[in-house]
Amino acid sequence: MRRIVYLDNAATTKLSKHAKNAMLPYLEDSYGNPSSVYSFAGDAKNAVEDSRKKIANAVGARPEEIFFTSGGTESDNWAIVSAAELKKEKGKHIITSAIEHPAVMSTLEHLEKKGYEVTYLNVDGYGRISLDGLRKAIRDDTILITIMTANNEIGTIMPVPEIGTVAKENNILFHTDAVQAVGHVRVDVNEMNADMVSFSGHKFGAAKGVGALYVKRGLRLPPLIYGGGQERGRRSGTENVAGIVSMGAALEDITARLPLTNVMRLRDRLIDGVLKNIPRTRLTGDPVNRLPGIASFVFEAVEGESMLLMLDQYGICASSGSACSSGSLDPSHVLLAIGLAHEEAHGSLRFSLSEDNTDGDIDLVIEKLPGIIEKLRRMSPLWNEGK
Repeated sequence: MRRIVYLDNAATTKLSKHAKNAMLPYLEDSYGNPSSVYSFAGDAKNAVEDSRKKIANAVGARPEEIFFTSGGTESDNWAIVSAAELKKEKGKHIITSAIEHPAVMSTLEHLEKKGYEVTYLNVDGYGRISLDGLRKAIRDDTILITIMTANNEIGTIMPVPEIGTVAKENNILFHTDAVQAVGHVRVDVNEMNADMVSFSGHKFGAAKGVGALYVKRGLRLPPLIYGGGQERGRRSGTENVAGIVSMGAALEDITARLPLTNVMRLRDRLIDGVLKNIPRTRLTGDPVNRLPGIASFVFEAVEGESMLLMLDQYGICASSGSACSSGSLDPSHVLLAIGLAHEEAHGSLRFSLSEDNTDGDIDLVIEKLPGIIEKLRRMSPLWNEGK
């Protein structure tokens, strides 16, 4: 079997051994429905509540403020759509950033069709919003600010506590998509000054198909999904017990090891090696205030998908732009928002590391990538070697 160097952990992570061992009993013997009243279902119900406590503890919340969902996309949809519905009598103006995940962007586009107005804040070349720009965008009818904690493509971390403070000072609800942040950097919902926080288990070693939404105590967020009244009537649907257990176990495990110092060391080795060995290449995102595992680049006169195909020949897995929007011929909206031209944005490559990666993995990328870029540039009609 050929060696696989997996450097696409921002797309999804490997199921951790800790999570796997915790969830197996709920796939085999303890398969009861937590909503059932007989004692056999009690194990499943207790497991769900135990995981809720673990997750709450990991992010500084109360257990009753954690609601389980099918993942980050549902959590984002629920927070935004339901908050808009809850506050529609006050107004229909929402503020976001120009580099949000499609789960947020598409939800806001849906609301715009229903008469809501959305202000998309510009970002600087590193992908950071201006707090002054945020304050200036606030209107009397502003009901929600939704800005991500950290960007999934370029890794830039936003000034979330300060954003939350601005929201609180103006009596505006604040939601943050923390899908890429939870399990990778320390997250405390109270320090964030957030009313709602979205996250997803498969981004930090849990199973796919399970996520959560933090909803601050006292905020009666209307349901997005109706049915049997699970999750205290806020999110109906039979609980994904095994997935929930895996998320609680995975988050408890990785939170205990934060900060991810070795991941940051490997990331910095990769960044240094790529920039030193490949001319006319730039790092995208904030060079300092960025997620520990994300190294994203733009290579002049090279097309992203071609890089991925050639890296795959060596067993190296990476991504070009966001995996959630792959298949589109359009360049990443994130890269355009930070000021790149269309032809530059097409040459993006994102490596996202985990604790499973090694120095050998980084050595292989640094060894193979320069030759790949050189070959692709020789074939590119856009390449001017003497420039």
